[in-house]
Amino acid sequence: MPRTSAEDWPVSGRYPPERIPALPEGGPVVDLGHGLPPARLLRFPHDFPGGHPISRGMAHDMFASARPTLTPELMIRAYAAGIFPMSDGADDDSIFWVDPQRRGVFPLDRFHVSRSLSRRIRQGGFEIAINRDFGGVVEACADRPETWINADIFRTYTALQAMGQAHSVEVWIDGALAGGVFGVTLGAAFFGESMFSRQRDGSKLALVHLIERLRAGGFQLFDTQFTTTHLESLGAVEIPRAEYRRQLQLALASEADFFAMDRQRVQPSEQRSAQTS
Repeated sequence: MPRTSAEDWPVSGRYPPERIPALPEGGPVVDLGHGLPPARLLRFPHDFPGGHPISRGMAHDMFASARPTLTPELMIRAYAAGIFPMSDGADDDSIFWVDPQRRGVFPLDRFHVSRSLSRRIRQGGFEIAINRDFGGVVEACADRPETWINADIFRTYTALQAMGQAHSVEVWIDGALAGGVFGVTLGAAFFGESMFSRQRDGSKLALVHLIERLRAGGFQLFDTQFTTTHLESLGAVEIPRAEYRRQLQLALASEADFFAMDRQRVQPSEQRSAQTS
């Protein structure tokens, strides 16, 4: 891990309710296919932020070419409002906001570790690192035939990581990145973005550690955006949009500490050093 002092690890402060922008009402609901739930798609930046309503011809003009740059500040406001960005591909420079009608979440007290995964954890032979190669994790998550991560989204996540608002949990085996997951923190909410595996159970090992870290840090919401059969086997569930918004508001109003687990390890040695100095 790049940080060695507990004082350098930021605590994710609460997000003031007055800073959460309102979303436009109405608008068509789009079938995303691939087994995903229906979702409203908001044009970037026409429908958020701002007061312009969604146009009836959104499906036609959603990808207008003239637009400002996606920024970390705008991304944070979007997450606080309950939406997230996507693109149609790595080489597609358009962006749209997604507002699913049913949201995937991981109840932090219901994560299921199978017997085979428990055996793999006991076997060891891997190392967990935090933010050692954040860019490499995002690149690996985007390295697939169909991806929603384009250059603007990639740059924005990198900027959020530099601000202490995004983190990667990485699995290293024999000095190589074998799997990982990354996401954004805001208040006591963790917005899981994507994960990948280069070796068997790579992403699962990262996910197990992430759950433990979120529990230790007092997080209340683990947002997976959508669910898959794989995530559901580990305990993920779908909840209605209204229930998600309720849980999100509670999480944003609370504080959490992504590095609480590390602080507990570092502080005793720091205290001993202070006593002997």
